[in-house]
Amino acid sequence: MALVKSGWLWRQSSILRRWKRNWFVLYLDGSLVYYHDETQRDMDGRIHIKYSCRDVRIGRECKDVQPPEGRSRDCLLTVVLRDGSKTTLCAESEDDAVAWKMAVLEAKSTPVRLCPPEQGHPSEVPGVTGKKVGRGWMPPLMAAPGVTHVIVREDPYRVSGDQMALGLLAGAATGAALGSFMWMPCWF
Repeated sequence: MALVKSGWLWRQSSILRRWKRNWFVLYLDGSLVYYHDETQRDMDGRIHIKYSCRDVRIGRECKDVQPPEGRSRDCLLTVVLRDGSKTTLCAESEDDAVAWKMAVLEAKSTPVRLCPPEQGHPSEVPGVTGKKVGRGWMPPLMAAPGVTHVIVREDPYRVSGDQMALGLLAGAATGAALGSFMWMPCWF
C-alpha cells in the first residue's frame, strides 16, 4: 500500500493516560498504523481513518489534555472516532501537528479503488477501454473533474506474513506426517 506520511508521534494510552513514543505510518488506504519503532516489526495498533475517523483536532482544540513533559499544547493532535473514543497524539512541533492533521484529513477524503491485477490485453476484456500504465492497463475513471483519484494495484506476488506463517506451519505438519511414514515398519 502507498505511504502518505510517517514519523514519530507521542501517543497517550487510553487507560493510564501515559505518553509513549511510537512510529506512525499513514497509508493511502486510510490506515494509520503505529509501531514500537521504525523497523515496523511490532505493531502496537491501527486506526482505520477512512471508516472510523469523525474529526481531527489540533492545538488548543484538544481540551482536557496535558501534553508530554517539555512539549507545547500546540503540538497536540486528537483523532476523534465515530464510536466516541479518542486517540490523543503529540507531534514534535506545531508545524508537524498541522502536517499530520492535513495528511489524515486527506487520507480520509481521498477515494481509493483497489484494482486486482488484470491478465491480458484490454481488448480481451469486454467493455474495458483505458490507457497503458506500466505493464498493465488502467480502466477509465468515472467521476467529476477535479476529484483526486488514487488507484492502487495489489501485487500478485506479495506474500503477507500471515500467509507465509500458515504456509510454513502446513509444510512442517506435512513433513512431520510424511516423516513418520518413513519410519513405519512395512507389513507387506
